[in-house]
Amino acid sequence: MTQKLAVAIIHGAGSQKKTFATKMIKKIDKQFNKRLQKDMNVTETGLVFQPVFWSSVFEEEEKVLLQKLQQGGNLDYHRLRQFTIEFLADAVAYQPTSFRDHNYDKVHSVLAQSLRELSIKAGPQAPLCVISHSLGSVIASNYFYDLQFKHSNIGMLTEEMNSHTPLEKSETLALFYTLGSPLALWSLRFSDFGHPVKIPAPSINQYYPHLKGGWFNIYDKDDILGYPLKALNNKYDRAITKDIQVNVGGIFTSWNPFSHLQYDTDEAVIKLIVDGLIKTWQSVNR
Repeated sequence: MTQKLAVAIIHGAGSQKKTFATKMIKKIDKQFNKRLQKDMNVTETGLVFQPVFWSSVFEEEEKVLLQKLQQGGNLDYHRLRQFTIEFLADAVAYQPTSFRDHNYDKVHSVLAQSLRELSIKAGPQAPLCVISHSLGSVIASNYFYDLQFKHSNIGMLTEEMNSHTPLEKSETLALFYTLGSPLALWSLRFSDFGHPVKIPAPSINQYYPHLKGGWFNIYDKDDILGYPLKALNNKYDRAITKDIQVNVGGIFTSWNPFSHLQYDTDEAVIKLIVDGLIKTWQSVNR
């Protein structure tokens, strides 16, 4: 029996549906299994998916906020303004505070619960591959940074959701895809632009000695929220396997800030992700 890969998909800021990852999952699964069958004559599926629906933490409060802002005055650029407000509202609300049960812990507990479910479905030592968009990449980066370097940041809710399997402790973290990531903006919070997480996890060789993995940062130059990361400092330069520029979206979105919302179904992005998943599957099943 072959070892399946555990794939977590983390959405970005703004109003989301529980089905946010459905189209992306179908595209990745179809291409991956097609290549698996063609290149290695393997007919069984090799991926186990788990969407991480964290926006439920802010959903009700954000609806009220938008209603109040709309009542406050007749504002122009409604769609662009809503896009900006939703991103900023989520970003501000997510920041850790000194109070108990803060949103940082609540959001991370959703991720912890999702990884727990992945561990059950894919196996406690399954290689973990994370696909994150926008603010979701910041959430994922913070979450794994706390596990790798700063355990004191892990809140009670998050700790309660973690059953401490290798996958849940990020010991099998192999691939990290950041799509339209604003991590460069968050780096201003730290001296010398901060310290990145290690991808793959340093402990991965205990489980898969031949696995290389990597961190692939994918961005569109027209996306005002997504940026390259390798140039931030020497640590990021070593941590990021590759900054990859793409052109996502269609005729109405590929040339403007709304390209930020188009990564999940873009064929070039899907191919980049599948390429990495195929290499990882081959490595752990050699």
